[in-house]
Amino acid sequence: MKFEAFYQRALERKGGFQAVSERLPYVATSEELCALGDDRYLSTITKCVFRAGFVWRIIENKWPGFEEAFSGFLPLYWQQVPPERLEALGRDERIVRNMQKINTVPHNAFMIVEAAERYGSFGAFLAQWPSQDQVGLLLWLKKNGARLGGASAQYFLRMVGWDGFILSTDVTTALVNHNLLDANPMSQKGLKQAQQVFNQWHEETGMPYSHLSKILSFTLDAR
Repeated sequence: MKFEAFYQRALERKGGFQAVSERLPYVATSEELCALGDDRYLSTITKCVFRAGFVWRIIENKWPGFEEAFSGFLPLYWQQVPPERLEALGRDERIVRNMQKINTVPHNAFMIVEAAERYGSFGAFLAQWPSQDQVGLLLWLKKNGARLGGASAQYFLRMVGWDGFILSTDVTTALVNHNLLDANPMSQKGLKQAQQVFNQWHEETGMPYSHLSKILSFTLDAR
């Protein structure tokens, strides 16, 4: 199915070209991805991990406290952090005291350091990964990171500006309603089906994947 039909639907529902354009996510350049510090990647990953299954607004409001408690999220420190530091965080009122999620930080720090050693920085690692294979990147993050399965990795990539789709409820519903997706969207089969659709639309329109995904959500969401 051509993307133009979805685009026109989004324009009708959201009030035209300008209104839709203003709501589209920012897509970072390769240079911007490379310039972002590894500490910011660990910070954003941790934010997505803590937001999962929780009220996002609460995490956002407490995030300055997270930055203080985690001393700026330097991966080289957190990959080998002493156990007592993690235990102290479990009592720190500046953050959400969930030990399972706190314990993901060393694991994800190690992932970032390993990628940075090979590519120069974690941003450089992300910059070289093509959007046409977002599924491969999501599987890599799930395998090498902690609690980065499901939607958390998709939201992490969106937050740092990497160009990719998010299989939100609205996006998934639109794909299913038009017989473009018939598998669990979090399964490998479902992800590959979605990837194929977005690859086709990207070739057809030249639009970034992030924009295609967001516009598709506009055809259903009420916001």
